[in-house]
Amino acid sequence: MKYIVVSGGVISGIGKGVIASSTGLLLKTLGLRVTSIKIDPYMNIDAGTMAPTEHGEVFVLNDGGEVDLDLGNYERYLNVTLSRDNNITTGKIYREVIEKERRGDYLGKTVQIVPHLTNAIQDWIERVSLLPVDETGETPDVCIIELGGTVGDIESAPFVEALRQFQFRVGQDNFALIHVSLVPVIGGEQKTKPTQAAIRDLRGLGLVPDMIAARCATPLDHAVINKLSMFCHVGPNQVLGVHDVNSTYHVPLLLEQQGMVKFFERRLNLDLSRDVSAPMKEKGLELRRRWKELTSAQERTVDRVEIVLVGKYTSLQDSYISVVKALEHASLRCQRKLVLKWVESSDLEPQAETDRPVEYHQAWQHLCSAKGIIVPGGFGKRGTEGMITAARWAREKKIPFFGICLGFQVAVVEFARNVCGMFDAGSEELDDDCKDPVVVYMPEISRTHLGGTMRLGLRPTLFSDESKEWSKIRSLYGNEPTIWERHRHRYEINPEKVTTIENTRDSVSGSLKFIGRNEKGERMQVAELTDHPYFVGMQAHPELASRPLNPSPPFLGLVAAAAGLLDEQMELQSKQYTPPHPKSSMILESEASSKEP
Repeated sequence: MKYIVVSGGVISGIGKGVIASSTGLLLKTLGLRVTSIKIDPYMNIDAGTMAPTEHGEVFVLNDGGEVDLDLGNYERYLNVTLSRDNNITTGKIYREVIEKERRGDYLGKTVQIVPHLTNAIQDWIERVSLLPVDETGETPDVCIIELGGTVGDIESAPFVEALRQFQFRVGQDNFALIHVSLVPVIGGEQKTKPTQAAIRDLRGLGLVPDMIAARCATPLDHAVINKLSMFCHVGPNQVLGVHDVNSTYHVPLLLEQQGMVKFFERRLNLDLSRDVSAPMKEKGLELRRRWKELTSAQERTVDRVEIVLVGKYTSLQDSYISVVKALEHASLRCQRKLVLKWVESSDLEPQAETDRPVEYHQAWQHLCSAKGIIVPGGFGKRGTEGMITAARWAREKKIPFFGICLGFQVAVVEFARNVCGMFDAGSEELDDDCKDPVVVYMPEISRTHLGGTMRLGLRPTLFSDESKEWSKIRSLYGNEPTIWERHRHRYEINPEKVTTIENTRDSVSGSLKFIGRNEKGERMQVAELTDHPYFVGMQAHPELASRPLNPSPPFLGLVAAAAGLLDEQMELQSKQYTPPHPKSSMILESEASSKEP
């Protein structure tokens, strides 16, 4: 097993996740199997209870793990399926050590940061790095480890020490370190002092970088590369300039052009002729070809497609990073340049006209000119009336619409109010005293504990038989009778209201049909209007499984409908749709029970 650690210095948020993912992608083009681990040095057990505006998006995995958004980067770039154990937090490590101490596993020893906590970190890394993550079902060859935060932070000190020890545990030929640092431009000059200081701190902690990825707004000057090489004690070929590019999908090619692949072949003593089979090499070459085609097509794209995102966490756009990426993937498939307009949902509400008139009129201008509207998930009451307004506008004006989780629920509430005559229709999440609850609390969900208690992870949706005749979303899923997507929710459509809603018809948009349900038929998971260019709601979060080379079907439908290409894409999907999940994950309960002895 080869380990490549990606650390960061100077400031956080400079793209360690993209560089870690890009490094893994380049190694996959050699035919190697790659996995990834993210270390987050915060005390939370996981990201599930953290606000999107605090931490960015909570990414959900197949096993229900609520993890850091960088694991989404890894899955998208590497086309792998990770588990909750691929995200290490301080909380998880301390919990494991304390549980061992309570059991008496340490045989009366005084439990300390070194060696007990640092050993637990190393053991965790070694254990998780061996887990298969792709369709081959085989042990990975390389593990990319991203150390979150900034080296020097007090929170990350135990992890830095663990990694210092880890390099001797696994051996020099099996451990390499990429340090990502900022090279600011001040007065037109690229400054190297912050990076020099960061490398000095890193060396003082016992870690020596094999490669420096220097983030800069502009391409690095040769003189700057030589200066970093001299003062940071690395060769010039070990300094990579990572300047701002049109798209993060160009970063792997940028790193490849500067010799990253050749360097790691030598540094990690990789014998590709011996260690990589011919079929894996062929797959690697095919991946490289398709990725280059993807980035080249993006550069040539001229036509635009405008999508309006109506959400409640738009102050931090990382809150919706998977939604944005899924829209990008769909736009790339449709050969369109994505123009995304952000609308804070509360700015659409009547009160905003008085309190924030500029934001109110700008929000309505975006909505009125929208070619496609997406309402993503969220929690709490704030801004939900604005979301309902957006859903009504899309339905009545026949603008392509996609609602996710809360967006799905508010679209149903809007239809119930304005078509079914259920004027008091609402959600128990938004109003404890709701007179006509169309959205209700799921009966098995805990009302006292928040962490890890939602309906989480990969779950099936079974389409109704009649949907095959007319459903656009089912066509985009290749007319499969069963689809699998990841869920994260506490509330659901009230089953008692379904018949009334389905039997009510609007003269403009037709009927709202719940065409996708869970295996027992009790939970509404996909809804679609019968007489609308494209109006779809999903309780799941399909953005979490979108890939650059395999876009999520409902996002593809939204973008294609907004660009006037829906029929063409439905035809293509009927021939080439491939689920992004491993077959071993997609087994219905009824199928599993029938195989038991």
